[in-house]
Amino acid sequence: MKFLFSIGLSVLLSSNLFAQKSEKLSTKDAAIVEHFKNDYKKKNYKKFEGKIIAKDNLVQFDDKTVYYDKSDKITSTILKEGLIYPQLLTDFQMQKFLDETTDKTQKRFLKLQKDPKASFDVNNIKLSNVSELTFFNSDFRVKRFKISLKDMRLNSTKMYLFELMNNKATKDTSQEEFIKGSKLTYINIE
Repeated sequence: MKFLFSIGLSVLLSSNLFAQKSEKLSTKDAAIVEHFKNDYKKKNYKKFEGKIIAKDNLVQFDDKTVYYDKSDKITSTILKEGLIYPQLLTDFQMQKFLDETTDKTQKRFLKLQKDPKASFDVNNIKLSNVSELTFFNSDFRVKRFKISLKDMRLNSTKMYLFELMNNKATKDTSQEEFIKGSKLTYINIE
Protein backbone atom coordinates (compact mmCIF):
# COMPACT_ATOMS: atom_id res chain seq x y z
CA MET A 1 0.00 0.00 0.00
CA LYS A 2 2.85 2.37 0.85
CA PHE A 3 4.42 1.56 -2.49
CA LEU A 4 1.24 2.47 -4.46
CA PHE A 5 0.83 5.63 -2.41
CA SER A 6 4.45 6.62 -3.16
CA ILE A 7 4.04 6.05 -6.90
CA GLY A 8 0.73 7.95 -6.98
CA LEU A 9 2.23 10.87 -5.08
CA SER A 10 5.29 10.93 -7.36
CA VAL A 11 3.14 10.99 -10.50
CA LEU A 12 0.94 13.73 -9.08
CA LEU A 13 3.86 15.95 -8.08
CA SER A 14 5.78 15.42 -11.31
CA SER A 15 2.83 16.24 -13.57
CA ASN A 16 3.76 19.94 -13.46
CA LEU A 17 7.27 19.07 -14.57
CA PHE A 18 6.04 17.37 -17.76
CA ALA A 19 3.15 19.72 -18.45
CA GLN A 20 3.46 21.88 -21.54
CA LYS A 21 4.34 25.38 -20.52
CA SER A 22 2.78 28.24 -22.46
CA GLU A 23 4.10 31.74 -22.19
CA LYS A 24 1.66 34.09 -20.56
CA LEU A 25 1.08 37.23 -22.59
CA SER A 26 1.70 40.64 -21.07
CA THR A 27 -1.33 42.93 -20.74
CA LYS A 28 -0.13 44.97 -23.76
CA ASP A 29 0.27 41.83 -25.88
CA ALA A 30 -3.13 40.55 -24.74
CA ALA A 31 -4.63 43.89 -25.83
CA ILE A 32 -2.95 43.50 -29.23
CA VAL A 33 -4.40 40.00 -29.61
CA GLU A 34 -7.81 41.36 -28.68
CA HIS A 35 -7.39 44.22 -31.18
CA PHE A 36 -6.65 41.79 -34.03
CA LYS A 37 -9.64 39.64 -33.02
CA ASN A 38 -12.11 42.53 -32.97
CA ASP A 39 -10.81 45.31 -35.24
CA TYR A 40 -8.71 43.60 -37.90
CA LYS A 41 -9.60 44.42 -41.51
CA LYS A 42 -7.21 43.24 -44.18
CA LYS A 43 -6.37 45.76 -46.87
CA ASN A 44 -3.72 45.90 -49.58
CA TYR A 45 -1.52 49.00 -49.43
CA LYS A 46 0.63 50.10 -52.35
CA LYS A 47 4.39 50.26 -52.13
CA PHE A 48 5.96 53.70 -52.45
CA GLU A 49 6.11 54.64 -56.13
CA GLY A 50 8.40 57.69 -55.91
CA LYS A 51 12.13 58.06 -55.46
CA ILE A 52 13.69 56.28 -52.45
CA ILE A 53 17.17 57.36 -51.35
CA ALA A 54 18.85 55.46 -48.51
CA LYS A 55 21.83 56.99 -46.67
CA ASP A 56 23.43 55.88 -43.40
CA ASN A 57 20.55 55.95 -40.90
CA LEU A 58 17.88 57.67 -42.99
CA VAL A 59 15.68 57.00 -45.97
CA GLN A 60 14.16 59.77 -48.08
CA PHE A 61 10.83 59.29 -49.82
CA ASP A 62 10.76 62.17 -52.30
CA ASP A 63 10.87 65.13 -49.86
CA LYS A 64 10.01 63.21 -46.65
CA THR A 65 12.60 61.70 -44.29
CA VAL A 66 12.55 58.69 -41.98
CA TYR A 67 15.39 57.95 -39.55
CA TYR A 68 16.16 54.52 -38.12
CA ASP A 69 18.85 52.66 -36.22
CA LYS A 70 21.46 51.31 -38.68
CA SER A 71 21.66 48.00 -36.81
CA ASP A 72 17.91 47.39 -37.24
CA LYS A 73 17.81 45.24 -40.40
CA ILE A 74 14.03 44.72 -40.29
CA THR A 75 13.21 48.45 -40.32
CA SER A 76 15.92 49.10 -42.89
CA THR A 77 14.51 46.50 -45.29
CA ILE A 78 10.90 47.63 -44.77
CA LEU A 79 11.84 51.24 -45.55
CA LYS A 80 14.06 50.44 -48.53
CA GLU A 81 11.34 48.24 -50.02
CA GLY A 82 8.87 51.14 -49.70
CA LEU A 83 6.38 49.17 -47.61
CA ILE A 84 6.02 51.88 -44.93
CA TYR A 85 6.64 55.52 -45.81
CA PRO A 86 5.63 58.98 -44.55
CA GLN A 87 3.01 59.67 -47.22
CA LEU A 88 1.24 56.40 -46.36
CA LEU A 89 1.24 57.29 -42.66
CA THR A 90 -0.10 60.79 -43.43
CA ASP A 91 -2.97 59.37 -45.49
CA PHE A 92 -3.63 56.68 -42.87
CA GLN A 93 -3.82 59.18 -39.99
CA MET A 94 -6.13 61.51 -41.93
CA GLN A 95 -8.46 58.66 -42.91
CA LYS A 96 -8.49 57.34 -39.34
CA PHE A 97 -9.47 60.81 -38.09
CA LEU A 98 -12.27 61.08 -40.65
CA ASP A 99 -13.57 57.59 -39.84
CA GLU A 100 -13.46 57.90 -36.06
CA THR A 101 -14.30 61.54 -35.35
CA THR A 102 -17.95 62.18 -34.68
CA ASP A 103 -17.55 65.94 -34.27
CA LYS A 104 -19.02 67.41 -37.46
CA THR A 105 -17.50 70.82 -36.75
CA GLN A 106 -13.97 69.38 -36.81
CA LYS A 107 -14.70 67.56 -40.06
CA ARG A 108 -16.07 70.73 -41.67
CA PHE A 109 -13.07 72.74 -40.46
CA LEU A 110 -10.74 70.14 -41.96
CA LYS A 111 -12.49 70.33 -45.33
CA LEU A 112 -12.23 74.15 -45.34
CA GLN A 113 -8.46 74.11 -44.97
CA LYS A 114 -6.36 74.80 -48.05
CA ASP A 115 -4.32 71.62 -47.45
CA PRO A 116 -6.22 69.29 -45.09
CA LYS A 117 -3.36 66.75 -45.06
CA ALA A 118 -0.99 69.34 -43.55
CA SER A 119 -2.44 68.69 -40.09
CA PHE A 120 -1.50 65.02 -40.38
CA ASP A 121 1.82 65.47 -42.20
CA VAL A 122 4.40 62.85 -41.26
CA ASN A 123 8.01 63.90 -41.86
CA ASN A 124 11.34 63.74 -40.00
CA ILE A 125 10.26 60.76 -37.95
CA LYS A 126 12.29 57.99 -36.37
CA LEU A 127 11.20 54.36 -36.50
CA SER A 128 12.62 52.11 -33.81
CA ASN A 129 12.02 49.13 -31.54
CA VAL A 130 10.47 46.96 -34.22
CA SER A 131 9.51 43.53 -32.97
CA GLU A 132 7.68 40.66 -34.55
CA LEU A 133 4.55 39.61 -32.73
CA THR A 134 5.51 35.94 -32.59
CA PHE A 135 2.42 34.86 -30.67
CA PHE A 136 0.53 35.11 -34.01
CA ASN A 137 2.67 32.51 -35.81
CA SER A 138 -0.17 30.43 -37.25
CA ASP A 139 0.63 31.12 -40.93
CA PHE A 140 4.23 31.40 -42.13
CA ARG A 141 3.07 33.63 -45.04
CA VAL A 142 1.90 36.35 -42.62
CA LYS A 143 3.98 38.25 -40.07
CA ARG A 144 2.76 40.92 -37.69
CA PHE A 145 4.96 43.57 -36.11
CA LYS A 146 4.85 46.53 -33.79
CA ILE A 147 7.11 49.54 -34.20
CA SER A 148 7.62 52.85 -32.40
CA LEU A 149 7.32 56.06 -34.36
CA LYS A 150 8.84 59.17 -32.82
CA ASP A 151 7.81 62.50 -34.32
CA MET A 152 10.86 64.76 -33.96
CA ARG A 153 8.82 67.97 -34.32
CA LEU A 154 6.31 67.15 -31.59
CA ASN A 155 8.58 64.98 -29.45
CA SER A 156 5.85 62.37 -29.23
CA THR A 157 5.97 58.60 -29.68
CA LYS A 158 3.26 56.37 -31.13
CA MET A 159 3.11 52.62 -31.50
CA TYR A 160 2.07 51.20 -34.87
CA LEU A 161 0.93 47.67 -35.59
CA PHE A 162 1.36 46.33 -39.09
CA GLU A 163 1.07 43.11 -41.01
CA LEU A 164 3.12 41.89 -43.95
CA MET A 165 2.03 39.08 -46.22
CA ASN A 166 4.22 37.09 -48.60
CA ASN A 167 2.33 34.44 -50.56
CA LYS A 168 5.58 32.88 -51.84
CA ALA A 169 7.10 32.45 -48.36
CA THR A 170 7.92 29.04 -46.98
CA LYS A 171 8.81 27.93 -43.47
CA ASP A 172 12.48 28.34 -44.40
CA THR A 173 12.25 31.86 -45.87
CA SER A 174 14.60 34.28 -44.08
CA GLN A 175 13.17 37.41 -42.47
CA GLU A 176 14.87 39.68 -45.03
CA GLU A 177 13.63 37.63 -48.02
CA PHE A 178 10.16 37.49 -46.48
CA ILE A 179 10.03 41.30 -46.24
CA LYS A 180 11.44 41.82 -49.75
CA GLY A 181 8.68 39.68 -51.26
CA SER A 182 5.85 40.94 -49.07
CA LYS A 183 3.11 43.51 -49.24
CA LEU A 184 1.59 45.59 -46.44
CA THR A 185 -1.88 44.26 -45.60
CA TYR A 186 -2.68 46.01 -42.33
CA ILE A 187 -1.60 49.06 -40.36
CA ASN A 188 -2.98 50.72 -37.24
CA ILE A 189 -1.97 53.08 -34.45
CA GLU A 190 -1.97 51.40 -31.07
